[in-house]
Amino acid sequence: MNNGEGWKQKLWIGASGYSYDDWIGSFYPKGTPRSEFLAYYAAKFPVVEVNATYYRIPPARTFETMVQRTPPDFRFVVKANQDMTHHLSRETSLYRGYLEAIKPIRDSGKFDGVLLQFPFGFRNDSRNRSHLAFLRESLPGMRMWVEFRHQSWCQEPVLDYLRRLSLGYCAVDEPQLPGLVPPIAATTTDTGYVRFHGRNATTWWGGGHERYDWDYSSAELSEWVERLREIATATERTYVFFNNCYMGRAVKSARLLRRLLGLETELDLGF
Repeated sequence: MNNGEGWKQKLWIGASGYSYDDWIGSFYPKGTPRSEFLAYYAAKFPVVEVNATYYRIPPARTFETMVQRTPPDFRFVVKANQDMTHHLSRETSLYRGYLEAIKPIRDSGKFDGVLLQFPFGFRNDSRNRSHLAFLRESLPGMRMWVEFRHQSWCQEPVLDYLRRLSLGYCAVDEPQLPGLVPPIAATTTDTGYVRFHGRNATTWWGGGHERYDWDYSSAELSEWVERLREIATATERTYVFFNNCYMGRAVKSARLLRRLLGLETELDLGF
């Protein structure tokens, strides 16, 4: 291995979710039952970001099944529930239920942490900084990363605060609209995190799946090569997730990035 290229081996590239019906034909072979989605995905990628927990906290049995359908070296990152990040709930039962749900993947050794994704309205103020500390205390003993959507958080004192709390910074690629977070190659723990949302400025504020309807070009992803190098060099491992999930574009983009980095030969994507 070329020592100058070693940082690329620290990148774990995958998609934000895997259970999408519109991936049939664009990623999953036609006729693939939903029960086989995860096993097929896990044969192509080493990690997945579980987004379903944002909408509701599933029973622990759901994660038991996910563990059974993935190989021993596969990894999960699980998104926090929206009541934790968007409604700022401090209900003890909410956090207890979340921890009980993810216990099977924690016990399996396949769990690598929690993503805290905050909305645009979550601004940098004392109340919200306090909530970050509360979340750190309420979900102890695990890696956690914070994704901000408002640019008020983009300042060095915030990064220092995240370091003190042992919260990772999540770098993002998204439309460069007023108030949104610009692409910043920052790290605050020993594990990096990057999310690609697409650059669909026209539909961004409308929400829904159309927000993430974006097909990354080689030129757009090439803009990130140096940033990824900076992040990976500063960390022991860096997760890179594509959230432009509409019609399977996330897996297409993940494959394109791997090809740009010269990593495709390490994993036979077969599609």
